[in-house]
Amino acid sequence: MSAALQWYKSSFSSDQGGQCLEVAVTWFKSSYSSEQGGACLEVAASPHTIHIRDSKHTDGPALTVTPDSWASFLALAGRR
Repeated sequence: MSAALQWYKSSFSSDQGGQCLEVAVTWFKSSYSSEQGGACLEVAASPHTIHIRDSKHTDGPALTVTPDSWASFLALAGRR
């Protein structure tokens, strides 16, 4: 699993200082991922949002869902 912290600066921060806040999330790589590539998925959980991204394109788009939606997805995926 990837345990590197990814820091995000608040959208209320400015270049002149002010009230700045940075938040970190830890991305975890899917246990199905390997060093050779393949279909890789990373997930980071925060209290109100689950972040999902392609581990091969970490600066690319990410999907966000609620914890309830993520739990429903995992329950359905576990039935297959």
